[in-house]
Amino acid sequence: MRYTEPMAKRLTRIVTRGGDAGTTGLADGSRLPKHHPRVAVLGEVDELNSQIGLLLTEPLPAEVAAAFKDVQQDLFDLGAELALPGQARLAPGQAERLEALLTEWNAALPPLEEFVLPGGCRGGALCHVARAVCRRAERSLSLLGASEALSPLALPYLNRLSDLLFVASRRLNREAGVAEALWRGPATDQR
Repeated sequence: MRYTEPMAKRLTRIVTRGGDAGTTGLADGSRLPKHHPRVAVLGEVDELNSQIGLLLTEPLPAEVAAAFKDVQQDLFDLGAELALPGQARLAPGQAERLEALLTEWNAALPPLEEFVLPGGCRGGALCHVARAVCRRAERSLSLLGASEALSPLALPYLNRLSDLLFVASRRLNREAGVAEALWRGPATDQR
C-alpha cells in the first residue's frame, strides 16, 4: 500500500539556508547533523533512486522498465520512512514482489559457475552500478539499525533489490547478446 497522505507543505522555496550550519531537516521538523547515519542512509537511498532513474533512460524491455519504475516508488517509501523516524512506510509484500521477479528472471538465465565482472551492455553496466550503490545503502541502513529501531521490512527490501539488480544485469546482457565477463580467479600468469 502506498503512502498517500498529502505532504504538510510543498516545497515552494528550494534555497532555504537551513543546512548552512551543517544540519539537515527531517520530515518531522527535527534536525540532524549532515554526518548522522540517518542522513547518510537517506542520501544513499536517493543516490540509488537516481541511478535507477538513469537506468530507466535506456531502452529496456517493458517488463524491466515497469519493475524499476515501481522500485523508484518503493525507494521513496523507504526515504519517507527514514525521514520520519518511527514511521513505517514500506508495506509487507514489496520485498516479496522483488523476490518473485528475481526468481522469474533468473530462471531464464544459465547457472553461474564463476563470479561475473560488472559490465556488459550499457543497461547491464548501469544495473551493476545501481547494485553497488544499493549494497552501500544496505550497509549504512544496517549500521543505523544497530543504534535505532527501524522497520523490519527495510533491510530485506534493499537485499532483494540488490539481487534483482544483479539478475537484471545478466538478463539485459543476455538479451543484448553480450557475453558476461567472468572472473578468472586469483592472479596467475594467465594475464
